[in-house]
Amino acid sequence: MSKTKKYRSLIAMSATAALVASAVAPAAADYKDSTILYSDALSYLAAKGITKGTGNGYFGISDTLTRGDAAVMIAKALGLNTSNAQSSFFTDVNDRQLGAVNALYHAGVLSGKSKTTFAPDDEITRTELAKILSKALKLETEVGTTTKFKDVNANWAPYVNALVKHGLTKGKSATMFGATQSVTRGEFALFIYRGKDYLSNELADTVAPVLHYDGATNFSLIFGAHFTLPIVTATDDKDGDVKVEVIIRDSANKVVDRVNTLKPDTYTVTYSAKDKAGNMAKELVITVVVNQYVANPLPPEKDENFVLSLMHFNDTHAHLDNVAKRVTAVKEVRTQKPDALLLDAGDVFSGTLYFNEFLGQADLRFMNLMKVDAMTFGNHEFDLGGSPEGHKALVDFIKGANFPFVSSNVDFSKDASFNGLFNTKIVNASKEAKGNIYTGIIKEVKGEKVGIFGLTTADTADISNPGAITFSDYIAEAEKMVAEFEKMGVNKIVAITHIGYDDNPAVDNDLELAKQVEGIDIIVGGHSHTTLKEPVLIGNKKQPTIIVQAGQYGDYLGTLDVAFNNNGVVVEHNGELVKVGDKEADSEAAKILKEDYADKIAAIKNEEIGAIAVKELLNPRGEFDNVRKNETPLGNVITDGMLAKAKLYDTRVIMAMQNGGGIRAGINQGPITVGEVITVLPFGNTLATMRLSGSEIKQAFETSLRSYPGENGGFLHVSGARVKFDSSKPVGERVVSVEYDAGNDLFIEIADNEMYTIATNAFTAKGGDGFDVFKAAYADGRVTDLGLSDWENFRDHLISLGTVDPQIEGRIVDIAGEDPGEYPGGDYNGDDFSGTVDEPKIYNGNVTVDITEMLTLGNAVVRGNLTFNGTAAETLSFSNIKVTGNLILTNLEGSIFNFNGIEVDGEIIIE
Repeated sequence: MSKTKKYRSLIAMSATAALVASAVAPAAADYKDSTILYSDALSYLAAKGITKGTGNGYFGISDTLTRGDAAVMIAKALGLNTSNAQSSFFTDVNDRQLGAVNALYHAGVLSGKSKTTFAPDDEITRTELAKILSKALKLETEVGTTTKFKDVNANWAPYVNALVKHGLTKGKSATMFGATQSVTRGEFALFIYRGKDYLSNELADTVAPVLHYDGATNFSLIFGAHFTLPIVTATDDKDGDVKVEVIIRDSANKVVDRVNTLKPDTYTVTYSAKDKAGNMAKELVITVVVNQYVANPLPPEKDENFVLSLMHFNDTHAHLDNVAKRVTAVKEVRTQKPDALLLDAGDVFSGTLYFNEFLGQADLRFMNLMKVDAMTFGNHEFDLGGSPEGHKALVDFIKGANFPFVSSNVDFSKDASFNGLFNTKIVNASKEAKGNIYTGIIKEVKGEKVGIFGLTTADTADISNPGAITFSDYIAEAEKMVAEFEKMGVNKIVAITHIGYDDNPAVDNDLELAKQVEGIDIIVGGHSHTTLKEPVLIGNKKQPTIIVQAGQYGDYLGTLDVAFNNNGVVVEHNGELVKVGDKEADSEAAKILKEDYADKIAAIKNEEIGAIAVKELLNPRGEFDNVRKNETPLGNVITDGMLAKAKLYDTRVIMAMQNGGGIRAGINQGPITVGEVITVLPFGNTLATMRLSGSEIKQAFETSLRSYPGENGGFLHVSGARVKFDSSKPVGERVVSVEYDAGNDLFIEIADNEMYTIATNAFTAKGGDGFDVFKAAYADGRVTDLGLSDWENFRDHLISLGTVDPQIEGRIVDIAGEDPGEYPGGDYNGDDFSGTVDEPKIYNGNVTVDITEMLTLGNAVVRGNLTFNGTAAETLSFSNIKVTGNLILTNLEGSIFNFNGIEVDGEIIIE
């Protein structure tokens, strides 16, 4: 069969459109942003009518590509009929993209983020595109293979390997694929051009039949209700109507003869057809869930099906002001459902003064009071790993818990402080298992065994301080746990996860876990702070998986009831979020909170430090003004304090950096309190210094700006330096210049091969937020942790100021849209310096000019400092010169008597 035979039935109507488009599309040479690297690819796309560019004569090489636009161009490249494609049931796709998405979906090339959501405006990552192109081009993939790229996990490896094997890409480097980086339009053009040979085969003479159906593919029924199978027809291009066959299978894959005898279970109804030549249509699969129960709440346990009731929290982050009301909410549920389990999906640590003062012990007091049944670890449980005490607070937290911790993909064995606490086995937690870590536990509920295991995001290695603690692949570990439970006769399985509901699929998330691992009945999630008002049902071949998550800060108590049949298959569920704030505070819990914790916190929180904020110092997270992508006054005053403190310990320090994700709150106008300072910097970081080359500093700022204009927790605020970047450039090529303050308002551009000392927090210095360049420096022994608390440093700096009024100073500037000029900074002869009135020369960076024997200089813009060397003639004159930095004359012989014609934003420095 031809490689393109699969798409033959969808090609007829789009072929003419592609030919028409190619007649008017510009050639590659006509695109203003075309380069030698892209020219062949752009010409190919233009000739095939795949795209006309972004308009105004530009292809948009550096523009990032969305999932919707990628679908449109791939459909055109394949020649799919997008006009009559069967619906994919995505509700968020616009009319321009819908036909392409429908056609690709039913061709098996792409899928959505959920059953009804495609997310067409999300930027497509390199791994997502690898998977789509592998399927579109029908490249051979080998499941279970590994890859040389360190940033590609096992789920994406087969598709990335396929692209590399067939010459579509080599990766960003020998060991990095750029897995989570967004694809640019230029990169996409190269991928398609290099894969053109897999699109060019002649179409086969015969084609497979096509099934016709435009209804829903998922049905939920009540047992006993009448149900009629949908009518599905099929045609081919020769014989017209084709006979359609229907097969119904239950969850055990057994064929069911009659639809009106379906019992509570999950069924798959498969429609198929083939023509006389034996060509098969792409099968249509419809899922039918027959439910035993419809009442709310679910029927009492006396019914033949087993009902498991759960309560759940996640991401409470030491928010205890509402904890007495949480206790009430839990008690109310247990009054109605005394066997309900209470599960915590992690991130109890970090976030408020309660944690800074009591290091998790206050939270633990109430978790024990509420009788938590099991907890998994969030990334913030590891925040203190970089402190002198290491993970002592976490060890104390575990030892004091009257409940077990479940963690199947986290290895604590290399940290001696966890000796005796870490167990690589499944235990029966109904037999006094507490204050220990297990890969999984079994809880006996109403005579039934329930398996529970935990997962923590692999991102913890980058966004926290785990130290020697390591994290393994979540899919592989989940599959192991399901297999182990099933061997033990447990067929009701719950995963407590801290991987995020819909976070980056290249790393880990609950949606991917539900799709890829069969046998998980319930996922109680955390990390993404997602408020799922209703449980989300994800279907798979074996049985459905239910996902729940309860927002953040204990604002809600999640509740869930799930009915299982005798085979352990979910047949009905009901869940909701209980708003904790609507409850009355439990009197016992309120008394404990006030007397043992809240009064002490209030005294600390309200203590004034002796500094006054002239205006409110915001911590913005808006679309345009955002602490994770823009310079802010608060970020400036924080880094100023870091720089001042670091210079006391090492006079070589030239600049300080603070990651935007570490700035968690703002400061009100007026007297500043201790509570405000700690809430701004709540993670207990310490100040560190680091020796870096100029090129490494630039690489760090490339990492800082990689997501711009999107958010990045690793966006670096800076003191003692000025950074200019061009957001129109590709990721990794955006930094235009980095200059440090040499004193007297003189800024000097850093040199790639020179070494400099900078200051940052220890989390960032060790490679947090994906700063691999810092991680390498740390491994080389070039980082010194000064052991100074970041919030205390910040407090001391504010006190030293007294009156606090930081401003935006142009420390981090995007020059995209400005004329980038034609000349870099550097040394120039006077004869080469000047431009013309019509075309003045523009220099990006500091410029030094030898003006010996020069009579005139003019028509130039210097975006930096301008230094004159040599001997000045008395008759030297200037015209139309603009200098954004300083004019430096310290090395000049002779005298200049007339500076008319030079506009200097900075100062004229003579000595």
